[in-house]
Amino acid sequence: MKRKYTKIGDILSVRLDDSSKKYMQYIISDLTQLNSDVIRAFKKVYPISENPDLTDIIKGEVDFYAHCVTKSGIKLGLWELIGNIAEVGDTENILFRNSSDYGNPEIKVSRNWWVWTINSEQKKVGILEGENRKAEIGIVIRPISIVYRMQMGKYDFKYPVFE
Repeated sequence: MKRKYTKIGDILSVRLDDSSKKYMQYIISDLTQLNSDVIRAFKKVYPISENPDLTDIIKGEVDFYAHCVTKSGIKLGLWELIGNIAEVGDTENILFRNSSDYGNPEIKVSRNWWVWTINSEQKKVGILEGENRKAEIGIVIRPISIVYRMQMGKYDFKYPVFE
């Protein structure tokens, strides 16, 4: 595929190392967070030579959701556009969080949290409790950090924790 832009439904292949890859899908744009692309990254690891059916990929278990710039990841060669499927799953109940303390290296545990669902207003909640603790970090993540999380199960940057 030669197009230079991305659109909702695009499935992207992410090379983890010389022998394995994972997939993610651009599922929606979030006006609440700079109109950025929201992706869902899938858990299953595939051999680098395998080319699974796109419908099988999107039926897989979701590992995480994140905001990023999908076009940048393609330009940087970190992922490759392999196709598009209109089915993007439930986008109304994905919960994100952000801390007013992000960027302050002195604060390790934040008590200044905001939560939101895609394209809705952020709500200041202060201390994260209950379901809010399951919220994904909602800042726009660098493409290399998305790949790192797919490889390692966590991000490669410091972000305040909630406990």
